[in-house]
Amino acid sequence: MKKIGVGVLGATGAVGQRFIQLLENHPWFEVVFIAASQKSSGKIYEKAVKWKQTTSIPKNISTMLVSNVDSKNINGAQIMFSGLDSSVAEEVEKFYAEMGVFVISNSKNHRMYENIPLLIPEINYEHIKLIEKQPWSGAIMTNPNCSATFFTMVAGVLNKRWKIKNINVVTMQAISGAGYPGIPSYDILGNAVPYIGGEEEKMETEPLKIMGELKDGVVEFADITISSQANRVAVIDGHLESVSISFKETPPTIEEIIRELESYESPLSKFNLPSAPKYPIRVMKEEDRPQPRLDAGFENGMVTSVGRVRKDSIFDCKMTVLGHNTLKGAAAAAVLNGELLYSLYPEKFK
Repeated sequence: MKKIGVGVLGATGAVGQRFIQLLENHPWFEVVFIAASQKSSGKIYEKAVKWKQTTSIPKNISTMLVSNVDSKNINGAQIMFSGLDSSVAEEVEKFYAEMGVFVISNSKNHRMYENIPLLIPEINYEHIKLIEKQPWSGAIMTNPNCSATFFTMVAGVLNKRWKIKNINVVTMQAISGAGYPGIPSYDILGNAVPYIGGEEEKMETEPLKIMGELKDGVVEFADITISSQANRVAVIDGHLESVSISFKETPPTIEEIIRELESYESPLSKFNLPSAPKYPIRVMKEEDRPQPRLDAGFENGMVTSVGRVRKDSIFDCKMTVLGHNTLKGAAAAAVLNGELLYSLYPEKFK
């Protein structure tokens, strides 16, 4: 099949680098445009970036010229994957949507707009229809905050079967979630930092939209109360979360919860998307798993791992949840959303 030209906004940053890495040899997409801030624009990519991935810069990207983020010369890119900082994402993403480009954003700015989908597509892919309500010739789609993604994946599956009343989540978040250079080593080595600016608010609001129901072109937010606490720990990749859940009616047994999670087949399977695992949740039976170093990269970082599912003395159940924050929690989630867009709206890419 003919590949679709795509661009990467914020291409030199931590999420932008992940986009570059993930899109190399992608079966549907080809990077034809990269953009970053003024200090990087006008340089070839290998001179503009401090590359921090475990693979080399793709050869076709290394000598590509970095454009400014307000460039109209986008070399035929039809989709923009945005890893922009929130300080500039609002206007830049809208600028490209007005140009007729489909923006798949990892930034927080547009997530809670009424007519913009906030997607964990294994849970709410139908919300993509919100793009039909947008005023631009292009569109904007978003994926959630990384720490919200993993417990919402689990809660979203359970809430489809048994309506959830309350969620309590405490995170232990990897330093890669802070970007590069991130947190000074003196602050994080041998330490844990019990505050991440804006994180807890996003964890308490974004899941309500994701687990909400699309009715008459509007998402009715889920009626769930969420309490969150966010901590930064000395782990490179992988957000670990302690999650407790209570249900509105007679709760399921622990065995029923485990069975529901491990048997949940992604509704995306019918679309044959390159980045979508058939089973997006893995339940681990070992008493000391999941662990970030051992488990975050499972299935190319696209699967949420769950362990220690057990009764809770205050809530109905509790568990440990883990996901890869820069893959399923960021860049790879956006690429998956781009695949979903291309699959459901192929007429927009002729």
